[in-house]
Amino acid sequence: MEEAHDAPPGVEAYDVPAAREAYDALPGAEAHSAPAAGEAHSALAAGTAQSASGGAEAEAGPPAVQAYDAPAAGEAHAAPLAAEAYVAPRVRGAGVAVGYVGSRPPTYAAEPTALPVAEPDGLDVAVPDTVLDGAAYGACTLRAVSIRGDSARYRGEPRRDALLTARFGAGDQALVLVAMATGARATPGAHRAAGEVCQWIAEAVGRSHARLAEDIRAARRGDLKSGLHRLTDRSLGRLRAGAAEQGVDPEQYTATLRCLLLPADPDCRVRVFFGVGAGGLFRLREGEWQDIEPGVAETPGHPLVGFGSPPPEPPDGDRLTMDLGITVPPNPYDPAPKPPREPFRFRASVAQPGDTLLMCTAGLADPLRGEPELCAHLAQRWSDPAPPGLAAFLADAQVRVKGYADDRTAAAVWEA
Repeated sequence: MEEAHDAPPGVEAYDVPAAREAYDALPGAEAHSAPAAGEAHSALAAGTAQSASGGAEAEAGPPAVQAYDAPAAGEAHAAPLAAEAYVAPRVRGAGVAVGYVGSRPPTYAAEPTALPVAEPDGLDVAVPDTVLDGAAYGACTLRAVSIRGDSARYRGEPRRDALLTARFGAGDQALVLVAMATGARATPGAHRAAGEVCQWIAEAVGRSHARLAEDIRAARRGDLKSGLHRLTDRSLGRLRAGAAEQGVDPEQYTATLRCLLLPADPDCRVRVFFGVGAGGLFRLREGEWQDIEPGVAETPGHPLVGFGSPPPEPPDGDRLTMDLGITVPPNPYDPAPKPPREPFRFRASVAQPGDTLLMCTAGLADPLRGEPELCAHLAQRWSDPAPPGLAAFLADAQVRVKGYADDRTAAAVWEA
């Protein structure tokens, strides 16, 4: 139950900061000092969860999200690097402080600290700390966010994750694309590689969106998989060609790529995932998370419900077992073998009303798989059939876990 709040005169809507300022301006009103980010709202001790949007109290759900207890001004923050102790700045609005799950708070402060170094001639590739987007088409509502990780925020490194959302076409024939990528770790230009591959796959999908939308509605799973595989290979191939032009190792100027295709037709509930590299694909159904990331060697059951496809068998049987013979030692003059490329992953599935589909980079997939409390918290937050607003989704997506400080990019789809 939300408690009723009578706004002071002149404040029309219930707005916490405005109401407080107006109240402070009243004669005889006591001064209200905004709490620092370090003043934790102890939801655990009270057994209730504090609502950031108002003075609402709800029953504490297992597990509760703890408020981050950042040090106050003048109090040294334990620096993860061998450098001077970091003093976290005071931040207004402890009611909206970023929370965490787990037994201990994360090492880094919850808010951005250092901006990445900018080049005067490279401002066109500068990336913001956070990108937030959303839309509603057909039977689904989309929320998407990309957040710089705590480690990069502390060290002043750019966000290596990239996010692109686009709509091609109009009306029920439109096709929505969500593309996300992660540049290679500890390599210069990682953010540029991630941004480029997202742009190139979007250009390729945009040129073919009419055919892709038709194939999705007609359940042509085989055509979709082969066509999207070609588009993905071409986009990643352009990255490798760009690395050669720059004179850098192609294994450093590279990126993972994960995409989601959503038809705007309300009568079509087919959702298509494809991509290359680490990350996660999850489905929240009836309050339980299902890890539906396509496996490399897995094969489908029925069209549109499973994923992958069995490799074509040679006409003379399984050559992998028939051709085994005496092992030939490697030639020392041959060039070193190149590392195997990441396999292409594909899944076309039919959504059900009430489902929530989550596609994310490894920065969120890893803690979801490694910290049960985060799974339980997001399941509780996102099981409501009504999708969260953009601000609420951002708050949910950045709930932190100690030991996981990478960039996070996520796209969630709520099915009506």
